[in-house]
Amino acid sequence: MTGSSGARGPKLTQTTAVLAMCAVLIVVFSIFLKGFLTLGNLFALARNISILGILALGMAVVVIGRGLDLSQVASFAASTAIAIILMNSGYATPVALLIGFVMAIGIGILNGFLISVIEMPPLLTTLASSLAVLGIVRTTAVQHYVVYLSKGHDEFLRLGGNIWGGVPISILVFAATAVVVHLFLSRSVIGRFVYAHGDNPDAARQTGLPTRPLTMIEYALCAAIGYVGGVVMIAQTALMHLQVAESTIIFDVIMVVVLGGVSLVGGRGNVMSVIAGTLLIGVLLNGMTIMDMDVQTQNIVKGVVLLIAILLDSRLHPRDEETSKQGD
Repeated sequence: MTGSSGARGPKLTQTTAVLAMCAVLIVVFSIFLKGFLTLGNLFALARNISILGILALGMAVVVIGRGLDLSQVASFAASTAIAIILMNSGYATPVALLIGFVMAIGIGILNGFLISVIEMPPLLTTLASSLAVLGIVRTTAVQHYVVYLSKGHDEFLRLGGNIWGGVPISILVFAATAVVVHLFLSRSVIGRFVYAHGDNPDAARQTGLPTRPLTMIEYALCAAIGYVGGVVMIAQTALMHLQVAESTIIFDVIMVVVLGGVSLVGGRGNVMSVIAGTLLIGVLLNGMTIMDMDVQTQNIVKGVVLLIAILLDSRLHPRDEETSKQGD
């Protein structure tokens, strides 16, 4: 969108700033880090950012609707673990994956129901549901934290492989998911409702938008898209480690979303915002890995980047009397 005043130039957006920072990082790393600008490293970079990007696309839908889902990683971990168990038990791969997909959507709908109908806070609701889902799966279906995919699923495992001389299929899945989410948010009626819901929930409710079903749709989509990322993950590794839900991945996802320009006040941001954030974090993590930085140092850098992202968000999208009510 452009401003009404022709005297001023185009407004600097957070997404544009992040893409510029990413370009600078690529130039700096290419000059000073040996091996960064090699084809092998670029393919490895694409593989590493693809799952993070897919998860961020799902999270963006919820954040645009003025929500937050801390259960996304637990949801896809539990759902894909069940899918692996079913495949190992002899179920056809499409059937097993479909059952896991339905399970993930069910978790998302439950989150949306508790938040919109019972009116529980999103942060605490999704945190509690992540713990509950993992606990139920661990006590009823999974004896160990790691669930391995048995032999005989070579066709499925190709999803985690490469094509065209080394291009990872996972990056193509990320691209396809980005296109679908873009079309949903920008072309569909429900997508426009998501923006209206996030921009001003009270006004959306007063104008007759079905905000409660809409909230359930948002969280269901977040879980469903997250499940796609989980499927790609097990295709790459032939296993699902349930402790992934206890890692920092969910915070990396939130960092990507906020950094790219999907505002925490709701109603702002798009797929390009997610792509920008994913690229910057991917390049940054790749560079730190080549520099052999320890995990603690990387966490410090990521923490600083997240603080900068929040500062940009607050400067470019200042909270007013309405947006300050978020989370109430």
